[in-house]
Amino acid sequence: MRNVAQQLRLLQQSFDAFDEAAAARLGVNRTDLRCLDLVLGAGERSDGEGSGAELSAGELSAALKLSPAATTTVIDRLERAGLVTRSRDAANRRRVLVTATDSARAAEAEVYLPVGAAGAEALSRYDEDQLATILNFLQAARQVQEGQAARLGVDGG
Repeated sequence: MRNVAQQLRLLQQSFDAFDEAAAARLGVNRTDLRCLDLVLGAGERSDGEGSGAELSAGELSAALKLSPAATTTVIDRLERAGLVTRSRDAANRRRVLVTATDSARAAEAEVYLPVGAAGAEALSRYDEDQLATILNFLQAARQVQEGQAARLGVDGG
C-alpha cells in the first residue's frame, strides 16, 4: 500500500510538471490552461474527438470556481493569445459562448495528443481484465480526490 501511495504522489507531481511545461509552451498561466482544457474538452465524445462545442462563460466560471469577473479576465487572455473566441448566444444575447480556435486545436495536437498516444501504448500491454481493474482504481481515486477537495472547500475555507 505504501508503494502505491508513493507512486500516486509521484504521478501527481509529474502531472503538475507537465501542466507547468504545457502552460509555458503555450504562453499562458496555469489557470488559463485549466480554462483552455475545459473549452477543448467541450462536447468531447467517447471516441476522444471534440465536437467543436462551446461553453458559456458562466459554465467556465463554475467549473474553474472563479468569479465571473476573474473568468472574464481569463477568457480575455486566452482570446488575446488566439486560443479561444467568444460570441453571443443567438438564443440569449446576455450569454457569452467560448469556443476553441484552430490554433488551440493545433496546440492540443502538439502538446496533448502525444501524451495520449504514449499512454495508449503503455496501456497496450494490459489485458481487458487488467484494464478494468485500472479503470476501477482510477475512478475510485478520482472520487477520493473530489471528496477531499470538497472537504477542504468546506472545512479548510
